[in-house]
Amino acid sequence: MLTIEPRFERAAVVAAIARIHAAQQASRAAVGATSAAERIEKIRGLRDAMFVHRQEIREALWNDYQKPPAEVDLSEIYPVVGEANHAIRYLRRWARPQRVRTPLALFGSRSRILHEPKGVVLIISPWNFPWNLSLGPLVSAIAAGNCAILKPSELTPHTSACLKRVLAGLFDESEVAVIEGDAAVAQELLSLRFDHIFFTGSPAVGTIVMKAAAEHLTSVTLELGGKSPVIVDRSANLDEAARKIAWGKFLNCGQICIAPDYLLVDEEVRDVFLEKLRAAIAPQTGVMVSERHAQRMRALIDDAVKRGAGVVLGGGSNGRIVEPTILQNPDLQSAVMQEEIFGPILPVISYRTLDDALAVIAAREKPLVLYLFARNRRVIRDVIRNTSAGGTVINDTLVHFFQTYLPFGGVGRSGMGRAHGFFGYESFSNIRAVLDQPTRFSALQWMYPPYGRFKRKLIDWTLRWF
Repeated sequence: MLTIEPRFERAAVVAAIARIHAAQQASRAAVGATSAAERIEKIRGLRDAMFVHRQEIREALWNDYQKPPAEVDLSEIYPVVGEANHAIRYLRRWARPQRVRTPLALFGSRSRILHEPKGVVLIISPWNFPWNLSLGPLVSAIAAGNCAILKPSELTPHTSACLKRVLAGLFDESEVAVIEGDAAVAQELLSLRFDHIFFTGSPAVGTIVMKAAAEHLTSVTLELGGKSPVIVDRSANLDEAARKIAWGKFLNCGQICIAPDYLLVDEEVRDVFLEKLRAAIAPQTGVMVSERHAQRMRALIDDAVKRGAGVVLGGGSNGRIVEPTILQNPDLQSAVMQEEIFGPILPVISYRTLDDALAVIAAREKPLVLYLFARNRRVIRDVIRNTSAGGTVINDTLVHFFQTYLPFGGVGRSGMGRAHGFFGYESFSNIRAVLDQPTRFSALQWMYPPYGRFKRKLIDWTLRWF
């Protein structure tokens, strides 16, 4: 049964969803037929609008959960501008037919790969980076020639309203539209048939999205999360590691899907490193998106302490403010080591050998990203060889998200599919294979039935040599 918050009146929202979905279905062919140059102009307009509305975007995110303007610029606006600039630069190249080689058995034919639009896509974005994680995928969807419906989170209503105003000034709703609402609105959208769904959020909700997509055999890109580990090897530059881990963990109050989730540190350098980490964390502050999320942080800390974890730093809270907290040697069965934290809590576990650290990682689901701080190349080689993750960053945190030449995404429960740059363009495209056979000739027609002695020998020869 559909239950929608009072401000999202049920009949009006359902009617709007049906109208917009029908309009986009009707315009998908025309939008899909646009040239690379036309799509580039749309992306350029979207990029330029973010500079025009920059202060409005900052104010919306401050009103939602007091995100500082500098963080808005760096973590919300800059990634989308970078994604847009990358698409503007390379879209013509991506859109060209890609010629591929022909095997000798198909001599005479020509083959190529085309990227064509999937059609009408749905982008469901989360509250932690509501601007970035809505418009980043949208750039890829526009580049590929799709119509798109965006469903931002109801937990950041000011940003959602700003997003809707900005996009309404750039696109007709028959091409790009924003639909505000709660989880029930998302369920209503998921009941409709889309050609692709791009979802960013938790694995639990990702499962719901994938089930709904399966009803229509709709392809999905799932950017989920999980427990992304950090290994600090004894060969690491400890000052640098402390600064970068503190920034990566406590930016946005830890509410980042690629934030370091727990730390594995060589016991030989543990005490020295923890002192450096404490010093690096001192200036950090932040606000949780809601009181419910802050209460969850308090519950994770309390459970870990009851199970024997030591509080090295922080542990306190006041309303939506939760102090940056370091927990030393938590029980591996405690909630803080079983659930994705998604907040300003960093469990620290010491290890004797690298194999001990790898065993802790292997006991959990494959992470969205694995971080490693080390200068020993053998250690770097062994960690990469003996682990699996959506991405890996050596001697830094978070920065791979800004690398538009690399694919971004998870593996297993941390996600599926890839985003950013060409990989995002490809996710929103149907990769169409085209083989062009000249008339009155086909190498394989020499082996059409009936299968006489000569043709059987020809088949044997083909199997052996081609």
